[in-house]
Amino acid sequence: MKVTVVGAGAVGASCAEYIAMKNFASEVVLLDIKEGYAEGKAMDLMQTASLMGFDTKITGSTNDYSKTANSDVVVITSGIPRKPGMTREELIGINAGIVKTVATNLLEHSPNTIFIVVSNPMDTMTYLVHKATGLPKNRIIGMGGALDSARFKYRLAEALGAPISDVDGMVIGGHSDVGMVPLIGHATRNSVKVSEFLSEEQMSWVVEETKVGGATLTKLLGTSAWYAPGAAVSSMVQAIACDQKKMFPCSTMLDGEYGLSDICIGAPVILGKDGIEKIVEIELSDAEKAKMAESADGVRKTNALL
Repeated sequence: MKVTVVGAGAVGASCAEYIAMKNFASEVVLLDIKEGYAEGKAMDLMQTASLMGFDTKITGSTNDYSKTANSDVVVITSGIPRKPGMTREELIGINAGIVKTVATNLLEHSPNTIFIVVSNPMDTMTYLVHKATGLPKNRIIGMGGALDSARFKYRLAEALGAPISDVDGMVIGGHSDVGMVPLIGHATRNSVKVSEFLSEEQMSWVVEETKVGGATLTKLLGTSAWYAPGAAVSSMVQAIACDQKKMFPCSTMLDGEYGLSDICIGAPVILGKDGIEKIVEIELSDAEKAKMAESADGVRKTNALL
């Protein structure tokens, strides 16, 4: 299993680190346009191998796409990160050109690869990769929902005063501060609905804190987060590499599911060796359907800027 991560910044390097530590890939290639940067990150990570007990080979390359040849999975993290006060949508002008070029170059060297898109605005960048490559929809996946759901579970555990292993929950919809739809009505603590433990006010707090999870970290850090995004990607790559048939909410091209078509937006999917093996339609309340439709409208407005 060969995995390429494009963009050796904080998110890309975290992706590479977590993938290597899980020891399911034979090789991880880090690619960046900054001279020597990916090579340096790869060398630094490889010097942890004997300490961390992994055998995955990590190599770095400065803009040489031939080094990515025959990758089974490619992860696109390239582009500029958010700064405090910026929305994900404001990144579109610069990141669209970067992502389109990267995707085209990767496909030239790895025609059978599966794409995982991390660059923001993530749903629109996932849609752009579809349009730029013409690949089947199972082979292009946006990361956002997996990360948003991890943040949702963090806030749920915090509100419940429970270990996070007790908690399950999912976020669907667009990967934006206003577009994401945390499914609080479906969230559970060991199969018991969280509404049995939390007040309406507490549940509302969880939802709102989840929606601004990325912005909260950007304000604290001065840039986008990287540990949780890297971990989210590594879990998705592992599900594909190991054919785990795991369910993740991911940005996927919909064709009638949830009443939506020709749009990439977060929905639960089964990930296995072929990428997205099934889109799972869950029953939503009228309020959740309305929020999903509103989220889709927001994503379409951003898509229109391409």
